[in-house]
Amino acid sequence: MRISLNWLRELVEIKLSPEELAETLTMAGFEVEEIEDRRTWANGVVIGKVLERQPHPNADKLSVCQVDIGTGETLNIVCGAANVKADIYVPVATTGTYLPKIDLKIKPAKLRGVPSQGMICSLKELGLPTDVDGIHIFTQENLPLGSDVRPLLGLDDVILDLTATANRADALSMVGVAREVAALTGGKLSISEPDEVSISKNAGNLALKIADTQACPAYIGTVIEQVKIAASPEWLQQRLRAAGVRPISNVVDITNYVLLEWGQPLHAFDCDRLQSLASSENLSIGVRFATAGESLKTIDGQTRTLSTQNLLITANEKPVALAGVMGGEETEVHEGTQRLVLEAALFDSVAIRRSSRSAGLRSEASGRYERGVNRAELEIANRRALSLISELASGILVQQEIADTRPDKSTWSHSIALRLDRVNQILGPIDLGEDTGELQEQDVERILTALGCQLTPSGEDSTHQRTWSVSVPPYRYRDLEREIDLIEEIARLYGYNKFCDTLPEKAEAGYLPLDEELIRNLRAFLRAEGLTELIHYSLVKPGEDRGIVLTNPLFVEYSALRTDLISGLIDAFQYNLEQGNGALNGFEIGQIFWREEDGLQETEALAGIVGGDRTLGRWAKSGREQLLTWFEAKGILESVFRQLGLEIEFQPDRRDDRLHPGRTASLWIQGNRLGIFGQLHPQLRREKGLPDSVYVFQLDLDVLLDSLGEDEILVPTFGSYSTYPASDRDIAFFAPVKISVAEIQKVITKAGKDLLESVELFDEYRGENVPEGQRSLAFRLVYRASDRTLTEAEVEPVHNKVREALVEKFGVNLRS
Repeated sequence: MRISLNWLRELVEIKLSPEELAETLTMAGFEVEEIEDRRTWANGVVIGKVLERQPHPNADKLSVCQVDIGTGETLNIVCGAANVKADIYVPVATTGTYLPKIDLKIKPAKLRGVPSQGMICSLKELGLPTDVDGIHIFTQENLPLGSDVRPLLGLDDVILDLTATANRADALSMVGVAREVAALTGGKLSISEPDEVSISKNAGNLALKIADTQACPAYIGTVIEQVKIAASPEWLQQRLRAAGVRPISNVVDITNYVLLEWGQPLHAFDCDRLQSLASSENLSIGVRFATAGESLKTIDGQTRTLSTQNLLITANEKPVALAGVMGGEETEVHEGTQRLVLEAALFDSVAIRRSSRSAGLRSEASGRYERGVNRAELEIANRRALSLISELASGILVQQEIADTRPDKSTWSHSIALRLDRVNQILGPIDLGEDTGELQEQDVERILTALGCQLTPSGEDSTHQRTWSVSVPPYRYRDLEREIDLIEEIARLYGYNKFCDTLPEKAEAGYLPLDEELIRNLRAFLRAEGLTELIHYSLVKPGEDRGIVLTNPLFVEYSALRTDLISGLIDAFQYNLEQGNGALNGFEIGQIFWREEDGLQETEALAGIVGGDRTLGRWAKSGREQLLTWFEAKGILESVFRQLGLEIEFQPDRRDDRLHPGRTASLWIQGNRLGIFGQLHPQLRREKGLPDSVYVFQLDLDVLLDSLGEDEILVPTFGSYSTYPASDRDIAFFAPVKISVAEIQKVITKAGKDLLESVELFDEYRGENVPEGQRSLAFRLVYRASDRTLTEAEVEPVHNKVREALVEKFGVNLRS
């Protein structure tokens, strides 16, 4: 919120400089993001009077003006504005003046041969917004020549751009900030409540019909007649501009002014337009939720289709405004408006938040309603607006209707028990220079009293420490609810920097948890294989089986939780191809979610996608990329598992219809399913325009970490190397295609027992001379002993056992 110090000084005594005040507010939790010193924008600009205007002898669009600035000497100034003329008061930048908004220093100059001794300024050149194309002309008469223009233009001011935390709805107003400044600095408050307004008659054709009193606990509607729409007085326009609000007309400006002053959103309807839209002189203003399919054109010119979450203001059941968000275009105040209905209402913060989000629309009003408007000062803000409308727009109040279901006023200020020992226990010792101490009773009472609280001593607790019953002011009822809230306020106003910094007596070296260390190693191994780590949103489009749909999503595209990581990786692969980045090799570690009969489930998964050429240097392949084979892609995973010290079993799998049914395997570790690996299905690849060879995998990270956390993996046992030579044997046979190599290797390993060091498949053949439904496989078996060189007599019996086991188990046809 932009805070004008001139306006703030009318509400509270300020003895600090703007910089000191900004520092004080920032240290109290109200961050001042910028100090806008408007006094520098027109330093050296004075009031002048154009005595004479003559056309420039050498330029059609220039004028030569004689300007009096009260120094006794008439200045000759060349001006290019079309609206310059004699006998007008204007802002004049004298020689030597620097205008920071246009980065210009005024120097004596010659323009087309005519000397110029200054510059007649426009508002834009002084940093102020304007619709006038030309110099600024003061409307006042008999202005003192040579005097400073800044008080007339509101440039004798400093603006603080202040950010309030979400819990401080009261600080979104000038009155709220003034109260905070008074509490922080001890300055005297000068907040005056407006007098009661008089209603000329109480009978009329306005009625209220609040369908949902929970969404709208209070509504005040006032009919005002004989209104004269005109421009606001200069003082009001200057205050709105300082706050970053564009002046429109006196009535609209008054509602914006009260919003800034008291934090209470208001809205003015054109009463005649309301009656015309309602097709009746008897007007019933209502508050209800919209029905699906209703529409409303808001004052920003957009027609909005409404949902059941949108809270509406209606005239005889016809929508005229989005309650608490924005008014409707058909009933807005315009130049010909003569009768008004002024709305001052309280709306439920949750209802406005949902309505604003559903409509995709935020406003100054909705931002305040969402945080919570002060229910105790609704009438004050309404009276302030009505008195200003009477004063500045000549309005006559003819009827006021009130619908109020707020709780009794006695409940607006609640009490909280506060213990002195709890305050010091939470906040710790205070720094007293060379010594430390604790907060005393008088400190607590001074701070909370400055915040508007009333403290009543309630005796002492069991430790003989002072306790109070603290009555919270109505305007702080939303964020001061518990004892800890009061303690936070004490620390904030006393000064966080005045409390002692304490460190542990003994520092210990930090360490990573085991799971985090294992995951970091896993990431490093995957990167070493040429895979890039990817990060995607956990939110996806709805429609997946067992998916979890969000009740209140931000966007339709992000309205469900992902059930796996593979889909996101495939989309990323496709996107990179379409952007010309080539095939993607990447992995991701993230949460996945799904729904089961016993509730919602969540786990962490590791997934990857590979399909790009992993080699470097295309010159060796004539510029063509070399597609990955299934075994090369599988080798990436096996390399990672080997570095982790894990033995993984691959088994054929057909359960995922996104993957090729003949080139997909499930991964198992010690009898537990670890995940899946396979090539993308040809149909899916064609639909997404992907290359022929793209492979994906997804692993259950919990199963992987459990296996890595076992002692034999964390602390591997050293096995001595054999210094004796190995004895190799090859074995080849025909085997049915349905028998996997993994099954064959298990049988060979079991039959070879202690002498068999390794077994490796080195050849596969299908085709001519191979029986149908079978394939030719060739394995190399390596035998070795750790204490001797094996002889033929020792190796042959073991090798024969391997051959016999294969024939017995699988019925293979041995070729060697």
